[in-house]
Amino acid sequence: MLNLSQLQTFVMVASEGSMTAAADKLFLTQPAVSQQMKNMEDDLGVELIVRGSKQIKMTAQGEILYEHAKKILSFAQLAEVSIKSIGAQLKGELRIGTLNSIGLHLMSPVVSRLLKFNPDFKIKVNYARGEDLIQSYKKGELDVLVLPEIETNYKSTLSDTKSQVLFKEEMWLVGSGKDEFYPMQISLNEIKKIPYVHFSDEYPAFDKSLFEKVGALQSVFESANVGTLKRVIEYGLGIGFLPSHSIRKQVRGGRLNRVRILDFEYKLNFHYYYKATGAHAETAQIMFQALTGDQERS
Repeated sequence: MLNLSQLQTFVMVASEGSMTAAADKLFLTQPAVSQQMKNMEDDLGVELIVRGSKQIKMTAQGEILYEHAKKILSFAQLAEVSIKSIGAQLKGELRIGTLNSIGLHLMSPVVSRLLKFNPDFKIKVNYARGEDLIQSYKKGELDVLVLPEIETNYKSTLSDTKSQVLFKEEMWLVGSGKDEFYPMQISLNEIKKIPYVHFSDEYPAFDKSLFEKVGALQSVFESANVGTLKRVIEYGLGIGFLPSHSIRKQVRGGRLNRVRILDFEYKLNFHYYYKATGAHAETAQIMFQALTGDQERS
């Protein structure tokens, strides 16, 4: 009989299209993920994935299981969050600080349900630059931070604060899905030959890493708003790096094309920071569980 852990692994493999990528997000080894997939297929007596290609594809049976598995995991997470949130009797306001590029990603159906079961509980999300959010947190103006690892990206530390990895992120180079001019893969230096759209301010460590690799890039358009940049790139103004979670649906739907870079890759962890003790510690932990449950199904 299949268990929730196997279903979670299967859904991650299906959504990522790669056992290696799924293992990375699940904090497992690639052989462990491969073994879980084989065990599932042996238990069911059918093949769930088509092997032999770089991009994993589902068989017909795999597609059916994928749809059911997402629903099962959703119901399981809903039950857990609902029980814990009702038992905790959440009240008051939880103030979350994060980047504009991931704000909408956080406002998930699971969080909406958590609010539904706790009518006296409110969530306030503040968007700003990472450096400014860190200062607000230190002043006690925020209860939770959701940011790339702050020691690496912002050269800062937080006292009496618990840190947990919320999700892993990649920066993808994308161009318009309507423009066949853009190649499927390029070397990093070739970016200089193509109009470049710059996602500014949100990921300072990424900007530094890119500069060290290729030098300064002259951009035709620049913004810190990921929604604006998605539209600009879709219209064919240029290519640009954007966080993968914010464009995954557009890439799947063909509105954006991912351009693979042969000699450059950038990944980072987004952490969930909150006070280890105090009035909001339990509430912040329940929120973390709600958000991680939604990440596993996205």
